[in-house]
Amino acid sequence: MMPAMKNKQITLASRPTGVPAMDNFATVDAEVPQPKDGEVLVRTRYLSVDPYMRGRMSDRKSYVAPFAVNEVMNGGVVGEVVKSRSASFKPGDIVTGQLGWQLYSVAAAGELRKVDPNLAPVTTALGVLGMPGLTAYFGLVDIGKPREGETIVVSGAAGAVGMTVCQIAKINGCAVVGIAGSEEKNEYLEHELWVDRTINYKTAEDMKQAVNDACPNGIDIYFDNVGGAVSDAVMPFINKAARIIICGQISLYNLEHPDVGPRPQPYLLVKSAVMQGFIITDYGPRFAEGVKHLGQWLREGKMKYAENIVDGFENTPRAFLGLFSGENLGKQLVRVEE
Repeated sequence: MMPAMKNKQITLASRPTGVPAMDNFATVDAEVPQPKDGEVLVRTRYLSVDPYMRGRMSDRKSYVAPFAVNEVMNGGVVGEVVKSRSASFKPGDIVTGQLGWQLYSVAAAGELRKVDPNLAPVTTALGVLGMPGLTAYFGLVDIGKPREGETIVVSGAAGAVGMTVCQIAKINGCAVVGIAGSEEKNEYLEHELWVDRTINYKTAEDMKQAVNDACPNGIDIYFDNVGGAVSDAVMPFINKAARIIICGQISLYNLEHPDVGPRPQPYLLVKSAVMQGFIITDYGPRFAEGVKHLGQWLREGKMKYAENIVDGFENTPRAFLGLFSGENLGKQLVRVEE
């Protein structure tokens, strides 16, 4: 006789002040939900933790509603269909979608897409072939418009988005300068991803000088994942008609008060440059285009990916907190174990 299924959930116990801590989360027992018509029950296999979730932990207006206190956290999930009341899925199918931080979730069939484990490891649906990869693709290709011979600087270059940006830029013939926070990460960028030059922002004595030395021809594209002092050091070196892509601002997410720093407007003005932010869900109708290109580059060996996998459902909050101390190389994932 098979043991009864048991569910566990991780909820937002309290809103953080500054850097989140373990006591901002709670793990609770819960009933296994049952699917209704048109729904499926999914057993979680992998959870994605991402920097944007920090913003949703605060009670402030943004492009997506904040998490509610005492309710289940959610994010990208790869799981296995256990029960189905939809003709679109059958038990055993591997699927991905935005689901809860819990062992079992119910979702409408339209909120999920199938993952083919024969094409690539299923974890890539949360990384290079998922939201991070698509963010890199559309941010760089659509806004950055890379051209052969141009110089691009990528901050947060060793993260899931950053390393994909670096590789797409190389495919387009750009000279790539990556900024990351450890020698290990920068060695990976240079020796595995063919990044031309790297900067360790934690050890550079003068970031402006480091950027100037790494970019003798100036900067045509800046893909900004971190903001703050790193971006302040980049802006003085942008070229005429440069494109600045605002993807993330992780250095600012835990600040209790708005940050004040050098203003970018004078650089944008005198260089006729463009700075544009974007939210990846705006590109939803074009996701198939992005996955097609990313998948082709992956198959052709033009693109690699890295994952940092933390084992154990109970370690999901710890894996999330690791994003802010820079422990991950590539995509930060949790491999769920009951």
